[in-house]
Amino acid sequence: MALKKWAYLYLSPGFSPEKNTTISSSNQCEFIAVGFDFASKQDVIEIVRRLIADGVQMIELCGGFGPLWVAKVSEAINGIVPVGSTAYGPEARKPMLDILAE
Repeated sequence: MALKKWAYLYLSPGFSPEKNTTISSSNQCEFIAVGFDFASKQDVIEIVRRLIADGVQMIELCGGFGPLWVAKVSEAINGIVPVGSTAYGPEARKPMLDILAE
């Protein structure tokens, strides 16, 4: 099966799925990016369920969700599609924490 539709869910201050969803596509694949505020992580499960109902085959969470949320999302959807995450290496963690602390 070819990848035809996938989504990336990310965290950014003041973002919401209602205002910060972007869709980009080619004649082969559709990509959906959905933004969430840090305080609204719990909303990701409902949005993921909607995305899957709409044909999304793969979910990727930004590293800010952390491994706990990868597990929560995967469990909430009974592993029906792969759920993964981006990650920063050890050399980037301190600068990332500095940025997020501001």
